Amino acid sequence: MTVTLSAPGTGESFVAAGCQFRVLSDGTATNKRIGMVECELAPGWGGPPQHVHREHDETFFVVSGTVLFTSGADTLLAPAGSLVTAPIGDPHTFANADSSAPATLLCTVTPERYINYFRELADLPPGPDGRMDPAQILAIMSRYATEPYRG
Repeated sequence: MTVTLSAPGTGESFVAAGCQFRVLSDGTATNKRIGMVECELAPGWGGPPQHVHREHDETFFVVSGTVLFTSGADTLLAPAGSLVTAPIGDPHTFANADSSAPATLLCTVTPERYINYFRELADLPPGPDGRMDPAQILAIMSRYATEPYRG
């Protein structure tokens, strides 16, 4: 292994449902122990269905804007500078709390396997309202040991 740099404007980028994603680390440099994706959430973006990961932890660092996190019936309003952790087995989802401005967050996944979930989102067609079909999102999640939260 060697020290790597993901410089501004570099890395694999794609758009899914109006949100911009950039893979900062796909796990190659860390023997698949961690991956990181930068996510720019469109104004008012409603987020994925609430879900539970069975094989990886996620952390979210809010770079700009305010992100609304939901875990079960609890909600957390996370302004820029906040870190939210979703360990294996805890239900969660997130959304852009502001309908007038984008929000940016960094998402780490350990291990990195879930990075491909983000890549697959880019292949989903947006629905008539511009959002992705929750059933299609959940189908992709199921390939990465992730299931819908049944609260």
